[in-house]
Amino acid sequence: MLKPTPPASRSGDQETNKTSVRTLFEAEEAGLLRYAFALIGRRAVAEEIVQEVFLQLHQRWDEIDSPKPWLFRSVRNRVYNHVRNHRREQLGREDETGEPAGWADELPEAVIDRLETTAKLREMIDELNDVDRQLVTLKYFEGMKYRDISERTGLSIGHVGYRLHHLLKELARRLRSAGIDEN
Repeated sequence: MLKPTPPASRSGDQETNKTSVRTLFEAEEAGLLRYAFALIGRRAVAEEIVQEVFLQLHQRWDEIDSPKPWLFRSVRNRVYNHVRNHRREQLGREDETGEPAGWADELPEAVIDRLETTAKLREMIDELNDVDRQLVTLKYFEGMKYRDISERTGLSIGHVGYRLHHLLKELARRLRSAGIDEN
């Protein structure tokens, strides 16, 4: 007759739990930090959010069936909460009333959508080849005119305009295919 095996001790369960959370942490921390940073734009806040989410995962490990999606959803939700609770601080620019410029009347959901769109766009720009990334950066981040971009890159003014036009169309197409529309 077989003897039933005794249930594992709580300390053994906790050790297995820690090992599993630790393994997941090692595999997912960098990606979660990039995701949080892309959404929030502040490294220290992103690190704090990811740390809090992993602590919460550790505490609720037995309740969570799919930890990886749960982690990303939790990071997004914490970013959302942070934006809602620190709205002025997050958005940076203020208008003459002291409110965030252009975003004062937006709901937190709209702010998060805008942050997610910005993060996706940054990711797409990072994937461009060096010349195209430089063109987009010079025009839209540094505010340079086509003539100045032409002088800096050695491309003709017409070619700068042509490439930027097609780059913008391609980036817009990719955003739409990612489920992000123009609104």
